[in-house]
Amino acid sequence: MVLIGAVAAAVILMFTLGQDWLKGWSDTRASVAAAKSRLKEVEADKAKQAGLLALVPVFHAPQPEEEQKFLFRDKLHEQLKKAGINTEPLQIIAARKMPGVTYKVLKIKCKGKCKIDQLLDFLVALKENPYAVGVEELRVQCDPKEPPEKRSQVEVELTVSTFVK
Repeated sequence: MVLIGAVAAAVILMFTLGQDWLKGWSDTRASVAAAKSRLKEVEADKAKQAGLLALVPVFHAPQPEEEQKFLFRDKLHEQLKKAGINTEPLQIIAARKMPGVTYKVLKIKCKGKCKIDQLLDFLVALKENPYAVGVEELRVQCDPKEPPEKRSQVEVELTVSTFVK
């Protein structure tokens, strides 16, 4: 009799706790199904996703200073050439530790002459440089002695920065 009572108590306990567990399981399954249906409504087609990814700039993780310096300089020089901007040799400004930033900031300064549309093309394409963090300084000057209709060339001073380890 004790054995039958123990088995009955175990069955009652399992039935009571099992119902709560089954109810929780079914509620979880229902919420997962609802979340999946909401995700299907939000999903964009592949062409829209590719367009959005093209807008987001690509950034590579900072490398050690010596390696990052050359990678950044070469890519920046390539972009300047592609835009048609004639520059003096690029000057690398020593990396400095900035407060609140875990990496050092390395800057490259360049001076050159170009047309204003070439400069704008370069600035638009700068986000494609995976090492560039930002434009620190940009100065544009034209020769004030020339009449406005003949001011096609501008002098540019540009400082661009990147992060290094």
